[in-house]
Amino acid sequence: MITGTVAPDSYYQRTDEHRYKPTAHAGGAWNTDEQHFSPLAGLVAHAIDRFRAARADDGLALARISYDILGPIALDECEIRVESVRPGRTIELLEAVVLIADRAVVRARAWLLAVADTGAVADSPHERVAPPEAAAPWNMGEQWDGGYVSSIEVRRTAARPGRSLAWVSSRVSLVADEPSTPLASYLALVDTANGIAVQQQPTAWMFPNLDLTIHLHRQPRGPWTGLDTTVSFGPAGHGRTSSVLHDLDGPVGHAEQILTVRPLPGS
Repeated sequence: MITGTVAPDSYYQRTDEHRYKPTAHAGGAWNTDEQHFSPLAGLVAHAIDRFRAARADDGLALARISYDILGPIALDECEIRVESVRPGRTIELLEAVVLIADRAVVRARAWLLAVADTGAVADSPHERVAPPEAAAPWNMGEQWDGGYVSSIEVRRTAARPGRSLAWVSSRVSLVADEPSTPLASYLALVDTANGIAVQQQPTAWMFPNLDLTIHLHRQPRGPWTGLDTTVSFGPAGHGRTSSVLHDLDGPVGHAEQILTVRPLPGS
């Protein structure tokens, strides 16, 4: 548990080469003594970036990253181990494992693809959405708790249950006193999607996501992460949050989250 009256302006502080201590800004929405997954997803991408930077330029770009959340993620120091499980000059698969107290809490896999010039055929059926300045500020803290929610700026169009368009930005750096790539900073905000277009109020129902899978057809840039999000609940305790991802230049990819849906005890 993180104590103290003022959190540094970062989500994490490095404690050694592979270990990071979360600040109060990383506090979760379902349980403030746990980490919100959004900044941790960005931290994993940051660790992958550092792993790649230690090698010669590989000429590859991240095209998919998938995270499996193995259980509650305590607001404690974590270690991130990265390895190449399928090396290659044009395609590579990396795996990252997040450990807390020597227990794996997240496993992530990232596909890297060779970069080529396909500008002549670049296109997407998803149109650009209205920019952040066209959306109204939304105090997400009125619906959700936690240090992470308090750390972000959200602009959202008129929402209805299960449907919303939001832009998310953060003034808080990912890791204290070290730069992060635009990609890692962008990915650090994507998991917010599960809280912007809720089907049911989180005071009565729980619907945490067990995973996050992001596919990119273009490398995103900040400082805003755009989430054009739809949430569906099924009849047997399962749900899905699906988002078209945008930056200020237009669509960049998709994100999917599978949900376990259940009423809060006593509700």
